[in-house]
Amino acid sequence: MRDVFITSDNILSPLGFTSAENFSQLSASVSGIRKHEDINMSDVPFYASLFGNLQGLVKETANNYTKFEQLLIASIADALKNSAVEATDKRTVLIISSTKGNISLLETAKDPASISNKISLQHSAKQVAAYFGFANEPIVVSNACISGLLAMVIGMRFIQSGQYDNAVIAGADVISKFVLSGFQSFQAISNEPCKPFDETRNGINLGEGAGTVILSADKTFSRGIKIAAGSVSNDANHISGPSRTGEELYQAISKAMNDACLNSNDIDFISAHGTATLYNDEMEAKAITLANMQSIPVNSLKGNYGHTLGAAGLIESIVCIHSLKENMVLPTIGFKKMGVTKPINVCNSLQKKEMKHCLKTASGFGGCNAAVVISKA
Repeated sequence: MRDVFITSDNILSPLGFTSAENFSQLSASVSGIRKHEDINMSDVPFYASLFGNLQGLVKETANNYTKFEQLLIASIADALKNSAVEATDKRTVLIISSTKGNISLLETAKDPASISNKISLQHSAKQVAAYFGFANEPIVVSNACISGLLAMVIGMRFIQSGQYDNAVIAGADVISKFVLSGFQSFQAISNEPCKPFDETRNGINLGEGAGTVILSADKTFSRGIKIAAGSVSNDANHISGPSRTGEELYQAISKAMNDACLNSNDIDFISAHGTATLYNDEMEAKAITLANMQSIPVNSLKGNYGHTLGAAGLIESIVCIHSLKENMVLPTIGFKKMGVTKPINVCNSLQKKEMKHCLKTASGFGGCNAAVVISKA
């Protein structure tokens, strides 16, 4: 089976518009989460990581791109600029991941018929593909909060199977009143900056962002990192609540580890989903313990980015890539005292050590779970 190399990447977030800018900010424990008082989004103040003015992000064209589409285009453009992979190559596929896409148009459209096309994720994917001249029909992945990680697994499998040689995988989500009010209705939004795995955690912060990873079977394009394996599972527990045992996320972790031909002690750190909700963090701690990885350093980046939904898996995987390159495990902002029943090794300060392999996990509404092993090539 062919190796799948990571040739280029981009993170576009309130912390910076390149992966390098983002990693520099993360290394200094900078957070994009701020208190916002915007009655157009919420009747009450809320904490989130949101973009400011994005004017000029995409070069002017005849198309009137939405904010969501502009984020995708800008992120992909930066990644392609630093890669030898060509969008116009018939052996290259574009995969877009998102949970909400242009859903915010529901808030502003005067005539619902006028947005019936624009609100489709496939419409946005085609807009983005046309901008770059991709030769193939774009593929859309929308599976709750594992969307970004699932898109990477799909891209990996396309290349391993020989269907394509390269995959450009991009994900983005934008926070609007519609999105925020949905999480508020679940009483899932924290009234302060979130605290993953901490005993006083009380919910998530949302965040805006985009991420792009370019994969290739061509080793000459390699930047020294590859996707070793990936797997998905579903616990079918509840429409919004995760498994109470962690067994199904453990299944995804176990399958990915087996496919990568690694043991638990081969993993140098874990980038957890770590939403700072009571049930998610508890479930992840149980899954990590079932995988016999409770002593391995674990971090969550939700205190830096908030929850970027369909972009989260991509953005956080890219941070894993740069963490491996720099041999650094980033801290979990907000964590002070263990708040899960299965004690795990939550990293709360910057650690430097020689590393070869990391595990990235994600979970989402509907019981979906994903795990990816990223390794030095």
